[in-house]
Amino acid sequence: MTNHPSGKQASYHSGFVAIVGRPNVGKSTLVNRIIGQKIAIMSDKPQTTRNKIHGVYTTERAQIVFLDTPGIHKPSSKLGEHMIRSAESALSEVDAILLLVDVSEGLGGGDRYIINMLKQSEAPVVLVLNKIDKVHPEELLPIIAQYKGLHDFDQIIPVSALEGNNVQTLLDELTAYLPEGPQYYPDDQITDHPEQFVCAELIREKILHLTREEIPHSIAVEIESMSKGANDVVQIGAVIYVERDSQKGIVIGKRGALLKEVGRMARTDIEHLLGSRIFLELWVKVKKDWRNHDRVLKDLGFRDE
Repeated sequence: MTNHPSGKQASYHSGFVAIVGRPNVGKSTLVNRIIGQKIAIMSDKPQTTRNKIHGVYTTERAQIVFLDTPGIHKPSSKLGEHMIRSAESALSEVDAILLLVDVSEGLGGGDRYIINMLKQSEAPVVLVLNKIDKVHPEELLPIIAQYKGLHDFDQIIPVSALEGNNVQTLLDELTAYLPEGPQYYPDDQITDHPEQFVCAELIREKILHLTREEIPHSIAVEIESMSKGANDVVQIGAVIYVERDSQKGIVIGKRGALLKEVGRMARTDIEHLLGSRIFLELWVKVKKDWRNHDRVLKDLGFRDE
């Protein structure tokens, strides 16, 4: 048997898998569970993933590159339109598609819309029934029958992304859909996004966690500087953008308390990501109605694929 260029055998399989679904069904949680490290932000607020997050899962037999897409929803801004185009474009460039649904919620119009969209795809579609830890096992059979009536899925796999139940089975089954191919990324690489992108997302996650309902989708984070200083401490300067002056006060908090807490929480995750101590400086600036300005969206990295 001939050797694979990476040192693996010739029967090595690799490919790209898109994870699609309604907002807040657990797509980012599943990616983080598979990768074993946080690269996609998690929030109980829907529509928090804005770009296609590429997570890389590597074994001795295969490499799967996951595209965690934004939740498919009716857009209300140019940013929302970008998110939908990003999710839809992912479907045309993958070897398989995972449709993630939340079994603790009923089948809704959003699920039907996505299923109809997937009928146009030539890639195999695996239905992943997530959050099985929230329902009784006997409830799964009628749920499966309901989805089977809508589409001839290539496979149906129940999992709990949060608890890890059946996730390994999902990965094993997915490998069968991948073509023989090269290892695209080194063994230890878990994402193709630059570190600055992931750091910005981790900061945004903390703001989502700590602020009120009016804030989440008005927030953007940009890493302005990132360099290694004395004693190998990584110095990071980040700007948090909001749309209104009133939101700036909320993010800063009384006597700067909320912003300090954002920094404290983000520092922990970023140090884990980078494997070194960091010094994090945060500023809050107002960019009026930034979600509807093409130039601002481009500057912040929201580019159509």
